[in-house]
Amino acid sequence: MAEKRVIAVVGATGAQGGGLARAIVSDPAGGFTVRAVTRDVSSDNAKALLKLGIEVVSANLDDLDSLKRAFAGAYGVYCLTNFWEHFSPEKEYAQAKAQAEAAKAAGVQHVIWSTLEDTRRWIPLSDNRMPTLMEKYKVPHFDVKGEVEREFTQLDLPVTFLLTSFYWDNLIHFGMGPKEGPNGTLILAWPMGDRKLPGIAVEDIGKCTLGIFKKGKEYIRQTVGISGEHLTIEEMAAALTKALGLTVRYHAVTPDEYRKFGFQGADDIANMFQFKRDFNDAFRRPRDPAVAKSLNPDLQTFDVWLERNKSRIPLT
Repeated sequence: MAEKRVIAVVGATGAQGGGLARAIVSDPAGGFTVRAVTRDVSSDNAKALLKLGIEVVSANLDDLDSLKRAFAGAYGVYCLTNFWEHFSPEKEYAQAKAQAEAAKAAGVQHVIWSTLEDTRRWIPLSDNRMPTLMEKYKVPHFDVKGEVEREFTQLDLPVTFLLTSFYWDNLIHFGMGPKEGPNGTLILAWPMGDRKLPGIAVEDIGKCTLGIFKKGKEYIRQTVGISGEHLTIEEMAAALTKALGLTVRYHAVTPDEYRKFGFQGADDIANMFQFKRDFNDAFRRPRDPAVAKSLNPDLQTFDVWLERNKSRIPLT
């Protein structure tokens, strides 16, 4: 029996990385094994991975040498960053660059960078239809991921750029679920107008990513977009109403109204929705559910995801 190839998974105790780690473990005939890369090997999530028989190693995205050690001997590496840990584009850029340099040093055969668009290609800083944030960005958590792609290409890495979509899991974990409104209804207050939003289950991102690794050279130096389904927020509210047995309505706020919601990052999220709304065709076009389905035959629709997860959505 051929020895299984190692995929080092950054952020394996988080949503995306954890989804990939579990997808690999759940596919014992797939030819891969996981090396979970995490900052804290003693965390509950890390211990849960250990119980699945996964190798867990310590590395810090701010420490290049630790990443080189974590990637050494791996066939492939899944690279990502979490802007919401620190809200610093500069830190995110440096962490992504370190991963690219560590992958180059390790001589890995396939790198996948979990990325998003640099929205300044569509709406430059001089365009006042959307406020500029942090002096240099329109949608900071998008822009820096797109910008740092050059670090992977300049090193001539065998890289695939993976364009993800809105996590339906944000309805559970990110405070974006329905909120209490008047007359006992629940409200989704997002600035998407009547445009469709590509969405996906986080666990399906992991399964699609495994599908890309399985394809090998086919997707190297390619950009691959994935989504489970494209839905208007009206359609999402109707699906939530059916699944929850409670009335959920869409309240289409403006981006300016959303920016005033006051939570940390509200301006960034408002600009994100505005970009997806105003440049909807350009955002949706690369995220073809058929591509995701070809990589992951078990791809979930929103209705299927809701049926499996409706009890986890907080209704406050």
